[in-house]
Amino acid sequence: MSYRTSHLTQAFVNLGHLAHNMRLLQAHVGKRPLWPAIKANAYGHDARIIADRLVRLGYGTLCVAHASEAIELVEAGVQANFIILSATLPQNSEYLVAYGFEPVVCALDVVKELARVAHKAGKRVSLHLKVDTGMGRIGIAPQDVIAFLDRCRDFPAVSIKGLMSHFSCADEADKSYSREQIRRFRQLIEATRRYSIEAYHMANSAAIFDLPESYFDAVRPGISIYGLRPSPSMVSRRVDELRPVLEWKTRITYLKEVPTGTGLSYGHAFHTERPSLIATIPVGYGDGLSRLFSNKGQFVVRGRRCPLVGRVTMDQSLVDVTPLKGGVELGDEVTIIGRQGDEEVTADELAAEMGTINYEIVTSIASRVPRIAVEG
Repeated sequence: MSYRTSHLTQAFVNLGHLAHNMRLLQAHVGKRPLWPAIKANAYGHDARIIADRLVRLGYGTLCVAHASEAIELVEAGVQANFIILSATLPQNSEYLVAYGFEPVVCALDVVKELARVAHKAGKRVSLHLKVDTGMGRIGIAPQDVIAFLDRCRDFPAVSIKGLMSHFSCADEADKSYSREQIRRFRQLIEATRRYSIEAYHMANSAAIFDLPESYFDAVRPGISIYGLRPSPSMVSRRVDELRPVLEWKTRITYLKEVPTGTGLSYGHAFHTERPSLIATIPVGYGDGLSRLFSNKGQFVVRGRRCPLVGRVTMDQSLVDVTPLKGGVELGDEVTIIGRQGDEEVTADELAAEMGTINYEIVTSIASRVPRIAVEG
């Protein structure tokens, strides 16, 4: 048994559900290639586990945020083509060239340094030019694209493989701004045909479901490959067919009976209103269960929802299991995210409790929580 599994709080990664989601997304986009995003440790699901399975499923191009994420996967034996989505600085050029990554660029200084390093190494580096059609984050202005591409021709060691953009509001019910972004991107496609760009790409998870006109040459799914909806406002049969890949579970390590009026955890922010049976579970904000969940939310024990009570601490939290008295024991499983019996707690539910999005819930699960692959 691995020492990692001695940690009683664990996340289970269902590879069968991952394969199902990829089939669903692929059916949407047809023969266009999917370039899955596995940044931020595959949205908290474990990048190594997810990358290994995606490659086995035939997906050879993967998107990460930073070169360091891709390097870790390459060093772990993952054989794939990596697109580096976030803007970087010229000083990272040696890593990008040495590993043959495809960086996203939007600054000429970065292109110059990549070209210099590639020329010195006797290599060519493929780039993806990011255009800001309305996200307002990174990317050059549409009116500057032609001049930028012309300058790139001065550097034979680099080639512009892709022209890309990113949606700002595709997961909202009102698609008018997203369609304006598509219109701007289409204009760029027509204006740049003579530059022999291999792939124009823009669509994210939300666009896969709601904006088929944005598919273009390749599609970059993110949150949907993990079985999570891009936003609560997205309601469709196809989105409902996604299957959550991650379940997060722990176990009861202590049970105690306390009288009415007992203060629990730091600051006694919760007092019992009846004689109560309180379970201690070994999960806290050190594991990624935000302190904002204090006195909020419900977990599932023995197929029944039980409230989290008192302040979440670094390593432990408390659950009121009074209705289960006489039928609950040390070691019983507690489901934080996932299904147990007829009850299910979702990442969306926890996100609503905390006033955030499901992305943050899963990516916040700490590295000390083992990710365990299951076939499903």
